[in-house]
Amino acid sequence: MATIFSKIVNGQIPCYKIAEDDRYFAFLDINPLVKGHTLVIPKEETDYIFDVDDDTLGGMLIFAKRVALAIEKVIPCKRIGVTVLGLEVPHAHIHLIPLNRESDINFSNERVKLTEEEYKQLVEDIRNNLV
Repeated sequence: MATIFSKIVNGQIPCYKIAEDDRYFAFLDINPLVKGHTLVIPKEETDYIFDVDDDTLGGMLIFAKRVALAIEKVIPCKRIGVTVLGLEVPHAHIHLIPLNRESDINFSNERVKLTEEEYKQLVEDIRNNLV
């Protein structure tokens, strides 16, 4: 059975897509810790990130770097934090989270609420800063 992330990649579930190539996909988290919280996934469905083959994992990090640098240009932050939990969806993924303090990456924090227009503007702004 396909994961929710595979359904997003296949266009069965809508998302706020930031970037895509033949192997990877990045989209805004719909339940973000902070504005700009983005998920990066390999299109190939693998449950655990350390079960992903080395070439795919390396490529995923390079793809995530490109997305993170674009987020940094749009969201005022000190850094883009990177975390892997992998417990909520059985599809390897990386969280990119704009940080101004370490507590910004605490998954117990209350989530930020964005409007449809805020999501759309954020996607446009980040896409316009992709190199």
